[in-house]
Amino acid sequence: MKRLLAASIAVGMAASVLSYSASAADLPKRVSWTAYGTTSSGYANGVAIGNVLKKNYGTEVRLIPGKNDVSRMIPVLKGKADLCACGAAAILLQEGVFDFAKPKWGPQRVFNIFNNAKGRNGVTMALAGDIGVKSMSDLKGKRIAFVRGAPALNANMAAGLAFGGLTWNDVKRVDFPGWKQAVDGVIGGQADAVIASTNSPHIQRLAASPRGQMHPAYPHGDKAAWERAKAEMPIWNPRKVSVGIALKDNMQGSTPYDGAGFPYPIYVTYGDRSEDFIYALTKAVVSHHAEITEALKNADGYGIDRQILKWVMPYHPGSIKYYKEIGAWTADHDAHNTALLKRQDVLAAAWTKVKALGLEGDAHLKKWAEIRAASLEAAGMNVPFK
Repeated sequence: MKRLLAASIAVGMAASVLSYSASAADLPKRVSWTAYGTTSSGYANGVAIGNVLKKNYGTEVRLIPGKNDVSRMIPVLKGKADLCACGAAAILLQEGVFDFAKPKWGPQRVFNIFNNAKGRNGVTMALAGDIGVKSMSDLKGKRIAFVRGAPALNANMAAGLAFGGLTWNDVKRVDFPGWKQAVDGVIGGQADAVIASTNSPHIQRLAASPRGQMHPAYPHGDKAAWERAKAEMPIWNPRKVSVGIALKDNMQGSTPYDGAGFPYPIYVTYGDRSEDFIYALTKAVVSHHAEITEALKNADGYGIDRQILKWVMPYHPGSIKYYKEIGAWTADHDAHNTALLKRQDVLAAAWTKVKALGLEGDAHLKKWAEIRAASLEAAGMNVPFK
């Protein structure tokens, strides 16, 4: 596909879908991005930003809901949407794993723009309150929900298990056809834990059930545990969790507690989007972060003080231009960004090797996993999602 990771793709140099002058005041009349479904917080974030952009610049934001990770990326890939307000799948896209390991996809050269980052809610392994665990290692032998067709959810669960020094082999995996069914499974006694956000309304149902619920803690001082967790899900970061449902029921017994989180939504696009356009959009969103939060309380992570500029995906040149302009981007950020671009080059070369073999189905997936891991390891880079 046109935007597969390849050395021939020039960062920010190709012809753009849109072209605008480098000023937030010169945003286009319409911007479009894909998002989760209309009932999701990611979609609500888009509505809030859209209202702010309409008020200040007369810009309409068109939101395109997608049912799954692949359907959210196709319009962006084809240039029918400017960007994606993604979730954890953004890193899966870059790495070319799970649904994106298939021959028609592969690792993608995607760029971060800005995020709703460093919020106050967290990712939680919502535990049934009657299983008597006091630390993540106590989950050994417990029944853990696995959601079929939801690799991002399951990768987050794997990270939680890894924090406790466990893998899927150490627990009893219980498969469910969907996330809501998994929550119901914990309530009904078929499983003991399900991955969720601390502010998911469905957690209230578990908390109010006879089983009750418990939020795990991820002690921020446990560096080894954090290394294990981030090896499974690189987008995780330590976060003091103070927003959510039944937060008083957590392993540390007080609020806020040592939790985990990652930006959501994660706004990504391809390198052929105009530098001026991405600059203008970044400037408009970040500089109006207070208005966005006023419009939606859980959209409180758009300020420059909330952005994570040394992260797991490189930033788009347009965003970097704005971050430099306001003095937030340093030489250290530049070096980190360069290393991330090199990682994408390594993935590109590995993908070229496996594609040349002409394999299909399971044979392709197995060989890609082998070549990807070997290439990253040879370059001295970490290998998540093995």
